Amino acid sequence: MGETRTDSGAGATTGAPSAELLERIRKQRRQTLELLTVSAVGLVPWTILLWFTLPSGYTVRQWRTAWVGFDALLVLAMASTAVLGWRRHRAVAVAATATAALLLCDAWFDVSLALGTPDVWLSAALAVVVEVPLAVFLIRKVLSMLSLAHWPPRTPLGDGDQEALRGRD
Repeated sequence: MGETRTDSGAGATTGAPSAELLERIRKQRRQTLELLTVSAVGLVPWTILLWFTLPSGYTVRQWRTAWVGFDALLVLAMASTAVLGWRRHRAVAVAATATAALLLCDAWFDVSLALGTPDVWLSAALAVVVEVPLAVFLIRKVLSMLSLAHWPPRTPLGDGDQEALRGRD
């Protein structure tokens, strides 16, 4: 089960992906895109249902546990991003993206859960001054890292790639 093709007789690899590998990539790509499409479409009616059925207020028992746990996860994401960055590891892009997503979630929940209380002003200030700008900074850094990456030339894998390539011209 080779990942690359070999020259006939010499046994040296050419570096070109095998037909088997390309087919596996096509199948995984198609399955991933189908899953994301179905999930996105399915989330629309679910969100509408929640809008009409959830109570506007809800008393929780583990409020402290939920927020401390979330903030611990945010600390872990930030620390992972810092460690990977100091080590110049390319996985820093994944950690930075996760950290940015958690920061945006933190800002959203801090502000939306504080609406109608005096705490909304502090929550909004932290969101505007700290959380959202840091998330945007991280996303911009990840995008700049991706733009500097050396990508192999894009070759069509099928499943509509030909149309996508024509649209880029």
